Amino acid sequence: MKTLITLATALLMTLPASAADAHRIEPPNWWVGMRDTSLQLMIHGAGIADAKPQLAPYPGVTLKASHRATSTNYLFVDLEVSPRARPGELAISIGGTTLRYPLLARAPGSAERQGFGPEDAIYLVVPDRFSQGAQLGQAGMKEGMNRADPSGRHGGDLAGMTQHLDYIADLGFTQVWPTPLVENNSDKYSYHGYAATDFYKIDPRFGTNADFGAFVTQARARGVGIIQDVVLNHIGSGHWWMKDLPAPDWVNEWPQYTETHHARMTLQDPYAAPSDRRRFTDGWFVPTMPDLNQRRPELATYLMQMTLWWIERYGLSGIRTDTYSYSDRDFLTRWSARVMQEYPNLNVVGEEWSPHPAVVAYWQRGKKNHDGYVSHTPSLMDFPMQANLLAALLENDGPHTGLTKLYEGLAHDFVYPDPAQLVLFDGNHDTPRLFSLLQRDVGLTKIALAYIATTRRIPQVFYGSELLMQSPTERDDGRVRADMPGGWVGDTTSAFTGEGLTPAQRDMQDWTRRLFNWRKGERVIHDGALMQYAPLDGVYVFFRYDAKRTVMVVLNKTDKAVTLPLARFSERIAPGQRARDVLGTTTQTLGSSLSVPARSPLILTLER
Repeated sequence: MKTLITLATALLMTLPASAADAHRIEPPNWWVGMRDTSLQLMIHGAGIADAKPQLAPYPGVTLKASHRATSTNYLFVDLEVSPRARPGELAISIGGTTLRYPLLARAPGSAERQGFGPEDAIYLVVPDRFSQGAQLGQAGMKEGMNRADPSGRHGGDLAGMTQHLDYIADLGFTQVWPTPLVENNSDKYSYHGYAATDFYKIDPRFGTNADFGAFVTQARARGVGIIQDVVLNHIGSGHWWMKDLPAPDWVNEWPQYTETHHARMTLQDPYAAPSDRRRFTDGWFVPTMPDLNQRRPELATYLMQMTLWWIERYGLSGIRTDTYSYSDRDFLTRWSARVMQEYPNLNVVGEEWSPHPAVVAYWQRGKKNHDGYVSHTPSLMDFPMQANLLAALLENDGPHTGLTKLYEGLAHDFVYPDPAQLVLFDGNHDTPRLFSLLQRDVGLTKIALAYIATTRRIPQVFYGSELLMQSPTERDDGRVRADMPGGWVGDTTSAFTGEGLTPAQRDMQDWTRRLFNWRKGERVIHDGALMQYAPLDGVYVFFRYDAKRTVMVVLNKTDKAVTLPLARFSERIAPGQRARDVLGTTTQTLGSSLSVPARSPLILTLER
């Protein structure tokens, strides 16, 4: 196979200075053997729109059509790459010049790759704030590093994340979700990654595309998969398209600037005004994030192919989709179908930030919706249950408050086609830190993480939760996304070596390690059934079980040790059974009652 060089370089080599100077083609390469044989190339260059491309004979590949949009500087070329095509290099002639386009072989087993699922535990990282492993240049980038600014770039990079993969794996996590790594060349607030200026390029302040490939490879060697964060709804105002849009309707335009009102329920509301629905999906997030119009066919195809390119090129185990429902919903049907067509075992998780299970369930694969809408996305972020978990631990208990919200929240699983595929999280880059929200109560924090790890969900933990990292309790993105201790030269406290950690931090880190390493090997937690008992007197009990094994989970949020009568749970346990505390060292024979420490979770494996 020929070595793949960047297309920009290839085009500069093949086009004379007086020619149409096509300087960009996306996707930059493709593969033979994809299930969908269609491929649309977007070629950008001065005056190229009316050129008539010709494809040199290549077995199994056909040039079907080409067309322009509005701009004179874009040409869209439709190819068919049939199953009999072999790896090599296409030669496409445009205006007397020849463009070389690589067709690569897929990695063995690529189509059958296994995505993340309930057997996994996800560790969410904000790359700029995790660790600086290299001194990367800032040339050509609008925003430099300023670690003193909570909203500035702090210099974390791919090298830093790669150096600390052992730390993540040692904690028991099997997947890493980094917030977006693609180029965000903006004047400020560029560190978060959600305002892409180039969909196919790793931001140079994080490293190179090759560095990303090495990161994925090193993670896989440790049994850790990588979930790519993909933004379909919007771009950054510095995106290269904005200097020369392919068509005026490439982004959603209004007579005057109009922000989305975030009224997500307009999409399901049978009484919603059409203008409200339009403002939700077509309104911009902020003036610096143009809202993409996925009703434009070429853009829809572009976003589908871009997603597939990252999965195939770098061997990803899943996709997290930002601001999921803000995109055009018919496009989301086609996009999710295309991803799952190519990778039937992959997982995709969408962000639908709603407290209502019915709204979240609307977007999950297999849901029979009232309006006939069909989705192919397997997973959603479980915002309703995350809110219930916080309320359960902070509110006084009553018929409709406190632990009852956790119990009733889980009881709403009947609205989901596959509740086990939902991702339940302690917090993320947009929410205050768990430890702070729980009023810096270590016991409640352990209860929350124990629940996330043992209930019928895919668990996700925000970096630093294992260190009791804190933030303001109101939204403050820069401080929520604080630097991981020990990630920078000169840090006096280090999560990675333990230097400078308080006894409480060391205890929490060790406890988290034991919890998730135990979970990693516990099949009954991955795919067993669940039975829960209504909370009583500040204690909530549920069981995970299958034909061979039972795990009992007791959450005592009271400030006193509890003697728990066991007769109530006779459907799942019997006197005389042996029970092992999975996070401690004790084994006991069950009698008529069980002692549960104050402000603590107790997780027992029961022998038959």
